[in-house]
Amino acid sequence: MTDPVTEVVSLLKPSPSISKLVTGGGQWMVERTELGSPFYCAIVEGRCLMTIAGRETMVLTEGDFVLVPKIFSFTMSSMEPPPRGALAQRLETSPGVFRLGDPEAPTEIKALVGHCAFGSDDKALLVSLLPEVIHVHGEERLMALVRMINEETRADRAAREMVLHRLLEVLFIDAIRSSASAKAPPGLLRGMADPLLAPILRRIHADPGRSMTVETLAQEAAMSRSTFFDRFRKEVGVAPMEYATGWRMALAKEYLREDVAMADIAQRVGYGSTSAFSVAFNRHVGMPPGAYSRAATAAA
Repeated sequence: MTDPVTEVVSLLKPSPSISKLVTGGGQWMVERTELGSPFYCAIVEGRCLMTIAGRETMVLTEGDFVLVPKIFSFTMSSMEPPPRGALAQRLETSPGVFRLGDPEAPTEIKALVGHCAFGSDDKALLVSLLPEVIHVHGEERLMALVRMINEETRADRAAREMVLHRLLEVLFIDAIRSSASAKAPPGLLRGMADPLLAPILRRIHADPGRSMTVETLAQEAAMSRSTFFDRFRKEVGVAPMEYATGWRMALAKEYLREDVAMADIAQRVGYGSTSAFSVAFNRHVGMPPGAYSRAATAAA
């Protein structure tokens, strides 16, 4: 059976950029602006504060894992932060190992921190389907995956980049499913937690080329059109056909980068002709498929 979460993560193409071991003692604070990258952190020992823009401050303790797929400003600090404007103390003691705060103070926290990038040029759509912040506690699998990524980053082994990409994909998928519930914010996870909507989402992903309308999807969900439309928009965060079209176009972009024939792409993503597909793609992406394909080839 098609797994929409796996497909979204696969299309995002997460790739590691930085992985480091961070220790801290005394008073310290680090700040990140929105110009940063997707971020994850596993607290190995101790505790600290984390404040993400627009959210309440979180206390992170040993065994906590945080994943922030979106680009948010945030701060991390000792339990007693230094005064605002104080000179940040940050020292790289060895490659990939950083000390925060007073080098002479006892170590009060140890964390594995990583940054990554998304290779997809449709990441805004795909990331919007995921939770803005994932915070889970006591998931040893996640802690083990972060340790493996950190160790692989330090090693000079064969196929290192491929292993890192695969580990990061598994980390994202495991983090997402660890947080999946009906209490999640509107998005793919909450839709997948709905027993009536989950089969519809799987069918949209499994067969994007089939003919579908709000009416046919509602019939498959055994709901009236209005009830289905309202429920889908409430749980997933977008209207049903907006979701289906966005997913179709994300796939179309991937096929164009793979140099699949235009007629085949049109059929795979549910359009009866190349001209109908071209019009829809141009409307959604802002350029014709041929122009997008040439631009993607040039960028590669």
